[in-house]
Amino acid sequence: MIRLKHLSALVWLLLFFLGCGDDRPSLPVLRVWHFWSAPHHRQVLDTLVRRFEQAHHCRVELTPLSWGEGKTKLMAAFNSRTAPDVLELGSDWVAQFSSSGVLAELSASEVDTAVWLPWSLPPCRWNGHYYAIPWIVDTRVLFVNTALVAAARTALPRTLDELLDASAAIQERTDAAGFGATGADEHRLYKKILPLMWTLGGDVFDSTGRCTLASSANIRALELYAQLSRTGIIDTQKQLDAAFVRGQVAFWNSGSWLIEKIEHENSTLAYTAIIFPGRDAKTPGVSFAGGEYWAVSKSTSQRDLAVSFIRFMSAPEQTTYFCKRIAEAGFPANAHVFTDSSIAHHPVKRVFARQLLHAQMTPVHPRWLDIERILESAVVDVLYGRSNAATALKTAQLKIDDLLGKDGSR
Repeated sequence: MIRLKHLSALVWLLLFFLGCGDDRPSLPVLRVWHFWSAPHHRQVLDTLVRRFEQAHHCRVELTPLSWGEGKTKLMAAFNSRTAPDVLELGSDWVAQFSSSGVLAELSASEVDTAVWLPWSLPPCRWNGHYYAIPWIVDTRVLFVNTALVAAARTALPRTLDELLDASAAIQERTDAAGFGATGADEHRLYKKILPLMWTLGGDVFDSTGRCTLASSANIRALELYAQLSRTGIIDTQKQLDAAFVRGQVAFWNSGSWLIEKIEHENSTLAYTAIIFPGRDAKTPGVSFAGGEYWAVSKSTSQRDLAVSFIRFMSAPEQTTYFCKRIAEAGFPANAHVFTDSSIAHHPVKRVFARQLLHAQMTPVHPRWLDIERILESAVVDVLYGRSNAATALKTAQLKIDDLLGKDGSR
């Protein structure tokens, strides 16, 4: 009988405490989807998220995505009305999502438009309104095997013509390739040809939105890229990164992740990096720039908290912390801290910081991925001798005009 009394008392106490728990306010939950899935990346991101949770008395639910299938998962989530409150987007994806009406519009004060690198802002805008905040940016520079340059008795190139001459000399006078040319490598090849087009005065569209892919400047750029490819090897970015690390390529246009790869796999490699060569010795070349952006779902029930999160993550303290600890993250998009010496402590990394002053992003267009595919196909046709530059780009321009319609809006 005594045992039954004790049991009844325990049950009563348990129900009492459970009832008290129901009366306590639960923390708001913010669902965030991102693309930093490696263990070290997640550790850095978790540290920043914990700071935000403590400051805003909330809980953040992180979901990592991969670049290979992340966009498809995001689109499916929006279609099924299960989208996260906050999402990370690549610079060439933002227009597709903002033009679809699934992102929350942000005010100019929420974006704080005065603090960013000027060329990082256009992807945030669609039809005059803001839908994202810049977070981090990066670019590409020309890696140079200095031992091969010396062996070929040539010099570091300052112009594109000098780059072609030096590449040819290295191919002729050494056992190595002069230049590494990216071939059929989806989502990467366009990052190699666009800098040549921009540097020579070309572009994909003019200021009115008309496709200008078949311009004389672009034709010359593609001819030059084909000439450079004949002084070296054509392969994927991954394979060319590896070839440069092995000392088999003299000139290779790549990203900051290559610094760490060289240090781990061939620390004795004699190399440097230089600003992308220009049309003349006085004007630096224009390189490709990419970036990561934070956006808020239009359907979120936590708009204020979501905006606070993206502003927190893109603030100088957080972006500096993130970029210092993840080398491949690049640089803060904030114009006041992207040259922070604690980020660009490596001499080659400082070249990237200087190149960011002469960099450009892809056109802001909701159909950019389709346009990119057409452009890359044209370049591959020229690299493998199936077409000449003029014909390939004229054909590509016709395809883009057909894709977008005459007014370029489709």
